[in-house]
Amino acid sequence: MPETISAQTGRRPARLTLNSDGRRHPLLNAVTAFTFVAGITAFALSLVVKAHVLATIIGMVALAVGLVAQLESATREERIFIVAGIVAGFVGMGLGIAHGGFG
Repeated sequence: MPETISAQTGRRPARLTLNSDGRRHPLLNAVTAFTFVAGITAFALSLVVKAHVLATIIGMVALAVGLVAQLESATREERIFIVAGIVAGFVGMGLGIAHGGFG
């Protein structure tokens, strides 16, 4: 039975990269990170009723920037983070509007 157990050698540990195609995309990576962080921020702020104005504004910005970034994205990993940011921004914007919007 010892021959059935094989040690895996030469495997590299998995790492997070947005450049899975082998090319660098510094501007797209920055826009992807902005969309993701802004979307999560809008969602978190929308849970606080008194921060509805900030949640609405940040959610709208995350949604708009994310939609443009989605058109220009080059890799699957970028698209995953962009869509997560768009969804979080949309939910944050919606809850911000439900709590009072700009008023």
